[in-house]
Amino acid sequence: MRPSRRDLLKLLGASAAAGVMPRPSRAQANADIYDIGRSGNVRLLHMTDTHGQTVPVHFREPSVNIGMGEARGRPPHLVGAAFLEHFGIAPGTAQAHAFTYLDFAEAAHRYGKMGGYAHLATLIARLRAEAGPANTLLLDGGDSWQGSWTAHRTQGLGMVQLSNLLGVDAMTSHFEMTYGEEKFRANLKAFKGTYIAQNVFLTDEAAFNGAEALDPDSGRVFEPYIIREVGGHRVAVIGQCFPYQPIAHPRRFVPDWTFGIREAEMQKVVDKLRGAERADAVVLLSHNGMDVDLKLASRVRGIDIILGGHTHDGVPQPITVANPGGRTLVANGGSNGKFLGVVDLDVGKGRVNGIRYTLAPVFSNLLPADPAMAAQVAALRQPDAAALDEKLASAGELLYRRGNVAGTMDQVLCDAMMQELNAQIALSPGFRWGPSVLPGEAITMDLVYAHTAITYPDVYVQEMTGAAIKTIMEDVCDNLFNPDPYVQQGGDMVRMGGLDYACTPGGSMGNRITELTLTDGTKLDAAKTYRVAGWASVNLPQGGRPVWDVVATYLRGQGEVRPRRPAGVKLNGVDGNPGYAA
Repeated sequence: MRPSRRDLLKLLGASAAAGVMPRPSRAQANADIYDIGRSGNVRLLHMTDTHGQTVPVHFREPSVNIGMGEARGRPPHLVGAAFLEHFGIAPGTAQAHAFTYLDFAEAAHRYGKMGGYAHLATLIARLRAEAGPANTLLLDGGDSWQGSWTAHRTQGLGMVQLSNLLGVDAMTSHFEMTYGEEKFRANLKAFKGTYIAQNVFLTDEAAFNGAEALDPDSGRVFEPYIIREVGGHRVAVIGQCFPYQPIAHPRRFVPDWTFGIREAEMQKVVDKLRGAERADAVVLLSHNGMDVDLKLASRVRGIDIILGGHTHDGVPQPITVANPGGRTLVANGGSNGKFLGVVDLDVGKGRVNGIRYTLAPVFSNLLPADPAMAAQVAALRQPDAAALDEKLASAGELLYRRGNVAGTMDQVLCDAMMQELNAQIALSPGFRWGPSVLPGEAITMDLVYAHTAITYPDVYVQEMTGAAIKTIMEDVCDNLFNPDPYVQQGGDMVRMGGLDYACTPGGSMGNRITELTLTDGTKLDAAKTYRVAGWASVNLPQGGRPVWDVVATYLRGQGEVRPRRPAGVKLNGVDGNPGYAA
């Protein structure tokens, strides 16, 4: 039986009183976690990485999020009990469910789904009205216009319409660019807010050929920042889109643009804002990933707070980072519409005197659906409703994606490719988006799309040597566990079907992956050739079946689905690491 609203409020009120998020005493008395109260004179609302999830979902946080070197034991690299202890969250509460994987299936039944644009719209409207519309900015950190069939079918435009209805003031991006430059620019023209990205410039060849740019002399493609009069003060927001766009995705989508972290350029922009532009507050809206933002904050002076995304880390309290100019707070807002960041700034002349930060979980059972947004979401989904609702199979166990080295839903994708494409080994990218499925729940076509809806979805089958397979694995592993955050790109380890292995995260490049063994017990032979299936290739041309068709065909023949066994990863050297729960 689903809990009543009163029961949920009682449980949530108890977790709020535990000190997870600052609450005025009247909020605790009312047992309403959304009764945040106004603080300061400027309010920023921050959403990020919704990945096109227009309706409420379950989304399991990782049980493996390993930090190495300086990142060991530091947020976001805490999971489970270590996470709760660090942030002072009581076990068994709604907050514990929102922020960790603990007892996920049981807690998901208790607290219900999270997110959904109609419920998010209700919360945004409430918090905007509380602070005053003239005192509030709504910021979107990107990865909002991709990740569902609705987003894919409309090539992002449907999500633009939802962004406009929410009233997004400014955004930056990542997967939005994988629709290609022409469509991306068309979507930006339909977007009523301002797109900002200080780190996108024309390539030398594109500049020579007169490609479109905001500033042809410098080659800057987009507005680097906005300045808005908010609460009677000049608030600047800098945009930082995903810095590795042409590496992580096919170069053909944005052939004329070059990216990067551009730390030196960032400092110039901040100095200009602090100087000639007379900004009273400087905010960075980032899609770098949290580890990159933490390093950036230590090296660039003058930023008051970084509102980050990309790595999908839901962190209840921002991290304070010292730098040559003083300090910067670094926050990250989770994913899939589960959270809304609320930043209350006390802004004075030329400085921020105080910051109060709340990462509010979006429990759909506690927030009535906004009628206008609900109608728009329904209209966007209606043309595909019958197809999306098709029940392909049921989950025999909890299916989830997020985790450094493996996820049960990813394993299902690998199983599907191995069977349908007659492959010995399957590779699936370590994307961090995609809802979870509780045991016994239906796996619908909507869910399959929510794990696979990209613009380069075609499957492939290739003959690969054991040595080549290991090289790929080592390369992805170095991207994940390299001790220098500026080398990391933010995804998880490539998922392997038909192949078990051991991983030593603290090892060196080329020496982290060992004990590669096929599921029949034989060792992977470096010189032998294997039949390997995969999808989402950055380099191979498209032309095969889209992966969602392959997975759907497989699921229709399964009934109840459990990932094949054995399929495992042994992690070495991580005992006692607070980012690892066995």
